[in-house]
Amino acid sequence: MKIAFLADPLDSFKIYKDSTFAMMAEAAKRGHEVYAFQQRHMALRDGIVSAHAARITLTGDADEWYTAAPSEDVRLGEFDAILERKDPPFDMEYVYGTYLLQLAEQQGARVFNSPQAIRDHNEKLAIAQFPQFTAPTLVTSDEMRLRDFQAEHGDVIFKPLDGMGGAGIFRVKADGLNLGSIIETLTENGRRTIMVQRYIPDIVKGDKRILVIGGKPVPFSLARIPQGGEVRGNLAAGGVGVAQPLTERDREIAEAIGPVLAARGLLLVGLDVIGDYLTEVNVTSPTCFQEITQQSGFAVAAMFIDALEAGVRSAR
Repeated sequence: MKIAFLADPLDSFKIYKDSTFAMMAEAAKRGHEVYAFQQRHMALRDGIVSAHAARITLTGDADEWYTAAPSEDVRLGEFDAILERKDPPFDMEYVYGTYLLQLAEQQGARVFNSPQAIRDHNEKLAIAQFPQFTAPTLVTSDEMRLRDFQAEHGDVIFKPLDGMGGAGIFRVKADGLNLGSIIETLTENGRRTIMVQRYIPDIVKGDKRILVIGGKPVPFSLARIPQGGEVRGNLAAGGVGVAQPLTERDREIAEAIGPVLAARGLLLVGLDVIGDYLTEVNVTSPTCFQEITQQSGFAVAAMFIDALEAGVRSAR
Protein backbone atom coordinates (compact mmCIF):
# COMPACT_ATOMS: atom_id res chain seq x y z
CA MET A 1 0.00 0.00 0.00
CA LYS A 2 0.90 3.65 -0.33
CA ILE A 3 0.41 5.05 3.18
CA ALA A 4 0.65 8.78 3.82
CA PHE A 5 1.16 10.21 7.28
CA LEU A 6 -0.17 13.70 7.98
CA ALA A 7 2.15 14.53 10.85
CA ASP A 8 4.21 17.21 12.51
CA PRO A 9 7.71 17.89 11.10
CA LEU A 10 9.67 14.63 11.00
CA ASP A 11 12.74 16.30 12.48
CA SER A 12 10.74 16.95 15.66
CA PHE A 13 10.15 13.22 16.28
CA LYS A 14 11.69 11.59 19.34
CA ILE A 15 11.79 8.18 17.71
CA TYR A 16 12.54 6.26 20.92
CA LYS A 17 9.01 7.01 22.09
CA ASP A 18 7.06 8.35 19.11
CA SER A 19 3.98 6.29 18.20
CA THR A 20 3.81 7.64 14.65
CA PHE A 21 7.38 6.47 14.09
CA ALA A 22 6.41 3.02 15.39
CA MET A 23 3.56 2.92 12.86
CA MET A 24 5.90 3.96 10.04
CA ALA A 25 8.50 1.36 10.99
CA GLU A 26 5.94 -1.46 11.08
CA ALA A 27 4.42 -0.38 7.77
CA ALA A 28 7.83 -0.19 6.10
CA LYS A 29 8.79 -3.60 7.50
CA ARG A 30 5.78 -5.08 5.69
CA GLY A 31 6.79 -3.53 2.38
CA HIS A 32 4.32 -0.65 2.33
CA GLU A 33 5.42 2.66 0.80
CA VAL A 34 5.57 5.39 3.45
CA TYR A 35 4.91 9.05 2.63
CA ALA A 36 4.77 12.10 4.89
CA PHE A 37 3.36 15.60 4.68
CA GLN A 38 2.32 18.38 7.04
CA GLN A 39 -1.04 20.07 7.22
CA ARG A 40 0.40 23.23 5.65
CA HIS A 41 1.35 21.16 2.61
CA MET A 42 -2.31 20.49 1.73
CA ALA A 43 -4.28 22.52 -0.79
CA LEU A 44 -7.70 22.59 -2.39
CA ARG A 45 -7.69 23.78 -5.98
CA ASP A 46 -10.57 23.56 -8.43
CA GLY A 47 -12.28 21.03 -6.18
CA ILE A 48 -9.28 18.67 -5.85
CA VAL A 49 -7.41 18.12 -2.57
CA SER A 50 -3.70 17.43 -2.88
CA ALA A 51 -0.56 17.70 -0.80
CA HIS A 52 3.16 18.09 -1.33
CA ALA A 53 4.11 14.65 0.01
CA ALA A 54 7.54 13.01 0.15
CA ARG A 55 8.25 9.30 0.11
CA ILE A 56 10.48 8.49 3.05
CA THR A 57 12.86 5.64 3.77
CA LEU A 58 13.71 4.60 7.32
CA THR A 59 17.46 4.24 7.77
CA GLY A 60 17.66 2.39 11.09
CA ASP A 61 19.92 5.12 12.46
CA ALA A 62 18.90 6.69 15.75
CA ASP A 63 19.81 10.22 14.71
CA GLU A 64 19.39 10.53 10.93
CA TRP A 65 16.44 8.17 11.05
CA TYR A 66 14.97 8.84 7.62
CA THR A 67 15.76 10.01 4.13
CA ALA A 68 13.18 11.75 1.97
CA ALA A 69 12.75 11.81 -1.77
CA PRO A 70 11.82 15.16 -3.35
CA SER A 71 8.22 15.99 -2.52
CA GLU A 72 5.58 15.85 -5.23
CA ASP A 73 2.09 17.32 -5.40
CA VAL A 74 -0.12 14.24 -5.06
CA ARG A 75 -3.91 13.95 -5.10
CA LEU A 76 -4.80 12.54 -1.69
CA GLY A 77 -7.20 10.11 -3.30
CA GLU A 78 -4.21 8.31 -4.86
CA PHE A 79 -3.03 6.99 -1.48
CA ASP A 80 -4.37 3.70 -0.15
CA ALA A 81 -4.51 5.16 3.35
CA ILE A 82 -3.92 8.52 5.01
CA LEU A 83 -3.19 8.59 8.73
CA GLU A 84 -4.12 11.81 10.53
CA ARG A 85 -1.35 12.05 13.12
CA LYS A 86 -1.04 15.79 13.65
CA ASP A 87 -0.72 16.60 17.33
CA PRO A 88 -3.03 19.13 19.01
CA PRO A 89 -3.73 21.96 19.70
CA PHE A 90 -7.13 21.30 18.23
CA ASP A 91 -7.58 24.83 16.96
CA MET A 92 -9.34 26.19 13.88
CA GLU A 93 -6.33 25.33 11.69
CA TYR A 94 -6.73 21.73 12.80
CA VAL A 95 -10.44 21.91 11.97
CA TYR A 96 -9.72 23.35 8.51
CA GLY A 97 -7.42 20.40 7.93
CA THR A 98 -10.22 17.96 8.75
CA TYR A 99 -12.47 19.71 6.24
CA LEU A 100 -9.87 19.23 3.51
CA LEU A 101 -9.42 15.58 4.48
CA GLN A 102 -13.18 15.06 4.39
CA LEU A 103 -13.29 16.47 0.86
CA ALA A 104 -10.43 14.14 -0.03
CA GLU A 105 -12.53 11.21 1.22
CA GLN A 106 -15.17 12.12 -1.33
CA GLN A 107 -12.42 11.86 -3.95
CA GLY A 108 -11.46 8.34 -2.93
CA ALA A 109 -9.11 8.87 0.01
CA ARG A 110 -9.34 6.57 3.01
CA VAL A 111 -8.52 8.60 6.12
CA PHE A 112 -7.88 7.14 9.58
CA ASN A 113 -9.17 8.43 11.95
CA SER A 114 -12.20 9.77 10.11
CA PRO A 115 -11.91 13.58 9.97
CA GLN A 116 -15.59 14.01 10.77
CA ALA A 117 -15.32 11.62 13.71
CA ILE A 118 -12.34 13.61 15.03
CA ARG A 119 -14.42 16.79 14.90
CA ASP A 120 -17.41 15.08 16.51
CA HIS A 121 -15.45 13.79 19.52
CA ASN A 122 -14.01 16.52 21.67
CA GLU A 123 -11.53 14.63 23.80
CA LYS A 124 -13.01 15.90 27.05
CA LEU A 125 -16.70 16.14 26.14
CA ALA A 126 -16.91 12.74 24.44
CA ILE A 127 -17.12 11.01 27.82
CA ALA A 128 -20.62 12.47 28.20
CA GLN A 129 -21.80 9.88 25.68
CA PHE A 130 -20.88 7.14 28.16
CA PRO A 131 -22.12 8.45 31.52
CA GLN A 132 -22.27 4.95 33.01
CA PHE A 133 -18.47 5.00 33.15
CA THR A 134 -17.80 8.56 34.33
CA ALA A 135 -17.39 10.28 37.68
CA PRO A 136 -19.73 13.20 38.50
CA THR A 137 -19.02 15.86 35.88
CA LEU A 138 -20.21 19.36 35.04
CA VAL A 139 -19.57 21.31 31.83
CA THR A 140 -20.44 25.02 31.87
CA SER A 141 -19.07 28.55 31.87
CA ASP A 142 -21.43 29.67 34.63
CA GLU A 143 -19.57 30.62 37.81
CA MET A 144 -22.41 29.79 40.22
CA ARG A 145 -22.89 26.32 38.76
CA LEU A 146 -19.15 25.69 39.08
CA ARG A 147 -19.11 26.94 42.67
CA ASP A 148 -22.15 24.81 43.56
CA PHE A 149 -20.52 21.70 42.10
CA GLN A 150 -17.36 22.27 44.12
CA ALA A 151 -19.41 22.86 47.27
CA GLU A 152 -21.32 19.62 46.69
CA HIS A 153 -18.31 17.39 45.99
CA GLY A 154 -15.58 19.16 47.96
CA ASP A 155 -12.51 17.84 46.16
CA VAL A 156 -12.69 18.54 42.41
CA ILE A 157 -10.62 18.89 39.25
CA PHE A 158 -11.07 21.84 36.86
CA LYS A 159 -9.87 21.52 33.27
CA PRO A 160 -10.19 23.37 29.94
CA LEU A 161 -11.96 21.57 27.10
CA ASP A 162 -9.13 22.17 24.65
CA GLY A 163 -6.13 21.37 26.82
CA MET A 164 -3.41 18.79 26.17
CA GLY A 165 -0.58 17.27 28.14
CA GLY A 166 -2.20 18.22 31.45
CA ALA A 167 -2.08 21.96 30.73
CA GLY A 168 -4.56 24.09 32.65
CA ILE A 169 -5.64 21.42 35.14
CA PHE A 170 -6.35 22.58 38.70
CA ARG A 171 -7.35 20.70 41.83
CA VAL A 172 -9.53 22.49 44.38
CA LYS A 173 -10.06 20.83 47.75
CA ALA A 174 -12.88 21.28 50.26
CA ASP A 175 -11.44 24.56 51.56
CA GLY A 176 -12.07 26.15 48.14
CA LEU A 177 -8.66 27.84 48.15
CA ASN A 178 -8.23 30.01 45.02
CA LEU A 179 -11.59 28.79 43.66
CA GLY A 180 -12.66 32.18 42.36
CA SER A 181 -9.35 32.90 40.69
CA ILE A 182 -9.27 29.48 39.00
CA ILE A 183 -12.80 29.84 37.67
CA GLU A 184 -12.14 33.37 36.41
CA THR A 185 -8.90 32.28 34.72
CA LEU A 186 -10.20 29.11 33.04
CA THR A 187 -13.54 30.58 31.94
CA GLU A 188 -12.04 33.95 31.05
CA ASN A 189 -14.69 35.54 33.27
CA GLY A 190 -17.51 33.41 31.92
CA ARG A 191 -16.60 33.52 28.23
CA ARG A 192 -15.20 29.97 27.93
CA THR A 193 -16.85 26.65 28.76
CA ILE A 194 -14.84 24.32 31.01
CA MET A 195 -15.20 20.98 32.77
CA VAL A 196 -15.13 20.14 36.46
CA GLN A 197 -15.11 16.60 37.83
CA ARG A 198 -15.14 15.03 41.24
CA TYR A 199 -11.56 14.21 42.23
CA ILE A 200 -10.71 10.53 41.84
CA PRO A 201 -8.24 9.46 44.57
CA ASP A 202 -7.00 6.54 42.46
CA ILE A 203 -5.00 9.04 40.39
CA VAL A 204 -2.11 8.20 42.73
CA LYS A 205 -2.05 4.75 41.06
CA GLY A 206 -1.92 6.33 37.63
CA ASP A 207 -3.93 7.85 34.83
CA LYS A 208 -4.26 4.78 32.61
CA ARG A 209 -4.04 5.10 28.83
CA ILE A 210 -5.96 2.23 27.22
CA LEU A 211 -5.43 1.94 23.49
CA VAL A 212 -8.35 0.63 21.44
CA ILE A 213 -7.52 -0.44 17.88
CA GLY A 214 -10.25 -1.42 15.45
CA GLY A 215 -12.67 -1.60 18.35
CA LYS A 216 -10.49 -4.00 20.38
CA PRO A 217 -8.38 -3.06 23.41
CA VAL A 218 -4.64 -3.56 23.59
CA PRO A 219 -4.24 -5.99 26.54
CA PHE A 220 -1.91 -3.63 28.44
CA SER A 221 -2.47 -0.04 29.55
CA LEU A 222 0.15 2.55 30.38
CA ALA A 223 -0.47 3.90 33.88
CA ARG A 224 0.96 7.41 33.97
CA ILE A 225 1.76 7.97 37.62
CA PRO A 226 2.06 11.49 39.06
CA GLN A 227 5.35 12.37 40.70
CA GLY A 228 6.06 14.49 43.75
CA GLY A 229 3.19 16.80 44.61
CA GLU A 230 1.66 16.69 41.14
CA VAL A 231 -1.99 15.81 40.58
CA ARG A 232 -1.38 15.24 36.86
CA GLY A 233 -0.14 11.92 35.54
CA ASN A 234 0.47 13.10 31.97
CA LEU A 235 3.93 12.19 30.69
CA ALA A 236 4.29 15.77 29.47
CA ALA A 237 3.73 16.91 33.07
CA GLY A 238 6.42 14.62 34.49
CA GLY A 239 4.38 11.47 35.08
CA VAL A 240 6.11 8.08 34.92
CA GLY A 241 4.58 5.48 32.60
CA VAL A 242 4.17 1.90 33.83
CA ALA A 243 2.69 -0.76 31.54
CA GLN A 244 0.27 -3.13 33.26
CA PRO A 245 -2.37 -5.67 32.23
CA LEU A 246 -5.90 -4.35 31.85
CA THR A 247 -8.10 -4.80 34.90
CA GLU A 248 -11.56 -6.31 34.65
CA ARG A 249 -13.05 -2.81 34.83
CA ASP A 250 -10.64 -1.52 32.16
CA ARG A 251 -11.82 -4.27 29.82
CA GLU A 252 -15.46 -3.59 30.61
CA ILE A 253 -15.06 0.06 29.62
CA ALA A 254 -12.95 -0.60 26.53
CA GLU A 255 -15.07 -3.46 25.21
CA ALA A 256 -18.27 -1.44 25.63
CA ILE A 257 -16.97 1.77 24.05
CA GLY A 258 -14.49 0.43 21.51
CA PRO A 259 -16.91 -1.07 18.96
CA VAL A 260 -19.14 2.04 19.12
CA LEU A 261 -16.23 4.35 18.31
CA ALA A 262 -14.83 2.03 15.64
CA ALA A 263 -18.20 2.05 13.87
CA ARG A 264 -17.95 5.86 13.74
CA GLY A 265 -14.65 5.73 11.88
CA LEU A 266 -12.22 5.87 14.80
CA LEU A 267 -9.62 3.19 14.08
CA LEU A 268 -7.39 4.23 16.98
CA VAL A 269 -8.62 5.63 20.28
CA GLY A 270 -6.85 6.32 23.55
CA LEU A 271 -9.16 5.96 26.53
CA ASP A 272 -7.99 7.62 29.73
CA VAL A 273 -9.18 5.83 32.86
CA ILE A 274 -8.52 6.73 36.49
CA GLY A 275 -9.53 4.00 38.90
CA ASP A 276 -12.91 2.81 37.65
CA TYR A 277 -13.80 5.97 35.71
CA LEU A 278 -13.43 7.10 32.10
CA THR A 279 -12.00 10.63 32.01
CA GLU A 280 -11.09 11.30 28.34
CA VAL A 281 -11.50 9.84 24.84
CA ASN A 282 -8.42 10.73 22.79
CA VAL A 283 -8.94 10.63 19.01
CA THR A 284 -6.46 13.08 17.45
CA SER A 285 -3.08 11.31 17.73
CA PRO A 286 -3.14 8.80 20.61
CA THR A 287 0.29 7.74 21.84
CA CYS A 288 2.01 5.26 24.21
CA PHE A 289 2.68 2.54 21.57
CA GLN A 290 6.36 2.26 22.31
CA GLU A 291 6.18 2.50 26.08
CA ILE A 292 3.67 -0.36 26.21
CA THR A 293 5.66 -2.49 23.74
CA GLN A 294 8.99 -1.90 25.47
CA GLN A 295 7.65 -2.83 28.92
CA SER A 296 5.17 -5.60 28.07
CA GLY A 297 6.51 -7.10 24.85
CA PHE A 298 3.12 -6.70 23.15
CA ALA A 299 3.57 -5.41 19.58
CA VAL A 300 1.12 -2.51 19.54
CA ALA A 301 2.26 -1.17 16.15
CA ALA A 302 1.75 -4.62 14.57
CA MET A 303 -1.80 -4.75 15.91
CA PHE A 304 -2.40 -1.27 14.51
CA ILE A 305 -1.09 -2.01 11.00
CA ASP A 306 -3.11 -5.25 10.99
CA ALA A 307 -6.22 -3.17 11.68
CA LEU A 308 -5.23 -0.54 9.11
CA GLU A 309 -4.77 -3.19 6.40
CA ALA A 310 -8.16 -4.69 7.28
CA GLY A 311 -9.76 -1.24 7.25
CA VAL A 312 -8.43 -0.48 3.78
CA ARG A 313 -9.58 -3.86 2.45
CA SER A 314 -13.09 -3.34 3.80
CA ALA A 315 -13.29 0.16 2.30
CA ARG A 316 -12.42 -1.02 -1.22
